[in-house]
Amino acid sequence: MTAGPVSAEPTRYPLTLENCGTSITLEKAPERAIGLGQNSAEILLLLGLEDRMVGTAFWPSKVLPQLAEANAKVKLLTVEFPTFESLLAENPDFVAAALPTLLGPDSKVAKRDDFGKVGVASYLSPSTCLAAKEGDDAYGSRDQLWNMDLLYQEIGELSQIFDVADRGQALIADFKAREAALRQAPANDGKKLSYVFWFSSPSPSADAYVGGRNSASGYIANLLGGTNAVEASAEWPTLGWESIIAAEPDVIVVADLDRNRWALDKPAVKIEFLTTDSATSQMPAVRNKAIAIMDGQAMNPTIRTIFGAEQVAEQLKALGLRP
Repeated sequence: MTAGPVSAEPTRYPLTLENCGTSITLEKAPERAIGLGQNSAEILLLLGLEDRMVGTAFWPSKVLPQLAEANAKVKLLTVEFPTFESLLAENPDFVAAALPTLLGPDSKVAKRDDFGKVGVASYLSPSTCLAAKEGDDAYGSRDQLWNMDLLYQEIGELSQIFDVADRGQALIADFKAREAALRQAPANDGKKLSYVFWFSSPSPSADAYVGGRNSASGYIANLLGGTNAVEASAEWPTLGWESIIAAEPDVIVVADLDRNRWALDKPAVKIEFLTTDSATSQMPAVRNKAIAIMDGQAMNPTIRTIFGAEQVAEQLKALGLRP
């Protein structure tokens, strides 16, 4: 059968889905799944599938606190990029991947054909299967603003694949309610705040990785009644500080990352740079202390995005920028 709209009915197998331009067929619910990338792993855990997972890999941040107990039951292969051999060593029957850099035509980990040749079904997050590229941006670019519908599609399809559609629909309903609550509270005085979402930089003198115009960061700005000051359509453009200063954002959101790759992964180091550098310290957002800290994983189009929007909303409220 070919899957139609996801319902809470039991899954009928064989199940066929179109996923990012690839047709996948499952004869039964997976029993030895790998969550390749934090978002994929956390969705599987939110669906209560830890007993059917044999591994996870690539974690920029720590697992959500409410998932820590379930996650402890699943083997952690690596917090960084795994090797294809290490994935196959777990004898998986299904791999759900969060990013094209983990499962895509240019991935150094594995390509979908690699798994197909050994009989392992693979699934790539619909939010990240972007074909168009801008420059050498590995993550592609978007021609329209990302929204939660793609995430709801992912939750629905994974819940259908594992025959737990009722759990998937309950999770979607929870996210939709939280999304609606955030949209109901506009910015103070009706002003549309402009945002820059700074993920990280290799060094203070290097260009900054920021959330692109139509990325999950752009969605958060829109959800909170504002706009993304970054105009680039690339998912993760790198901008020099001259360009960021010229954009004059009202709010700067800095990522909090648990990884230890670059010094500026840490929010305190980012804030120190913003407030002490002779140029960045003169930006309106910095002068007004309108700097918010957000889970860096929320800047990816993931289940964390709604959590990140809630984090920023609370801090804007404390700053008097949101009712």
